[in-house]
Amino acid sequence: MAEGGRRRRAFIGSFTAAGGPGVVTAAVHPYNGALALLESVDGVPDPSFLALAPGGRTLYAVSETADGAVAAYHVHDDKPRLAGPPVPVDASGPTHLSVLDGHVLTANYGSGSVTAVPVRPDGTLAGAASGVLQHTGSGPHERRQRGPHAHQVQPDPSGRWAVSVDLGTDSVRVCTLKAGALTLHREIALRAGSGPRHLAFHPGGRYAYVVNELTPTVTVCRWDAGTGSLKPLTETPVLPGAPAGDAYPSGIAVSPDGRFVWTATRGEDVLTTFAVEDDHLHLTATVPCGGHWPRALTESGGFLYAANERSGNVTWFAVDQATGLPRYDGSVEVPAASCIVFD
Repeated sequence: MAEGGRRRRAFIGSFTAAGGPGVVTAAVHPYNGALALLESVDGVPDPSFLALAPGGRTLYAVSETADGAVAAYHVHDDKPRLAGPPVPVDASGPTHLSVLDGHVLTANYGSGSVTAVPVRPDGTLAGAASGVLQHTGSGPHERRQRGPHAHQVQPDPSGRWAVSVDLGTDSVRVCTLKAGALTLHREIALRAGSGPRHLAFHPGGRYAYVVNELTPTVTVCRWDAGTGSLKPLTETPVLPGAPAGDAYPSGIAVSPDGRFVWTATRGEDVLTTFAVEDDHLHLTATVPCGGHWPRALTESGGFLYAANERSGNVTWFAVDQATGLPRYDGSVEVPAASCIVFD
């Protein structure tokens, strides 16, 4: 059960253009982590990634379209309700969003930029974007890295910095957010051609793990919140052998105690478990994801959840607390599922 005895819920995003129902709510069983679908709402095209406001009473969604927008939903009950019209992000193809210092930040894959949209005290969107930070650069991959492609943006654990991951420029950018404007603090280069996609911080705050899409690896980095600096240290494959084709790693999650890291790989339909060994990761096992094309991976309450886009389901796994290995426990049908977050 959630704090105060309130029932825990999951919120699932999906691609409406591929037959998805929009934003879906599900009840989370307090003991076995099972999901039971409750309601859905389809008022926003392609709400592919979601984030909850502090306190959990407002849900934000990107609209991953060519025009690009962000929407806010009231989630006081089981059916999300739009809290005003979507707000344009002045960019194309937003794929990820997060909340920082009274703003929603979106990572815009199509235009290779990060946008800040102000939020009112009640959680609703205040209006037009207050700032857009355009990334620049490219990478060696002829098809995928002709220009910048921001894929994720999130606060660091200290809340001082906005950290964005760019697949097109093989880099991570550390930014400040002041008076609604995003300013580049520093850009950290990763290995050329790696195609960084998503980053997850260790709960201790000293390390960050970057999953790379174009070469199926995880880069371990040291993070210094005092100086806003990220230093790449080691790189580990996400698969025990060379994949037959493009592997397309996607999601990454870290256990609450910091002992394990998990990744999802779409081309192989597997979840990989790593044991954390200081500044190294040790691959211990891979298991089937229970579907096809696991686009996102989330840990919650001792369970792992995979949103499997092409098979149209969300699967969950009990995690062995001693080994970190996930065991498949169940699935619910959500067409074109793309992300899952928990209140």
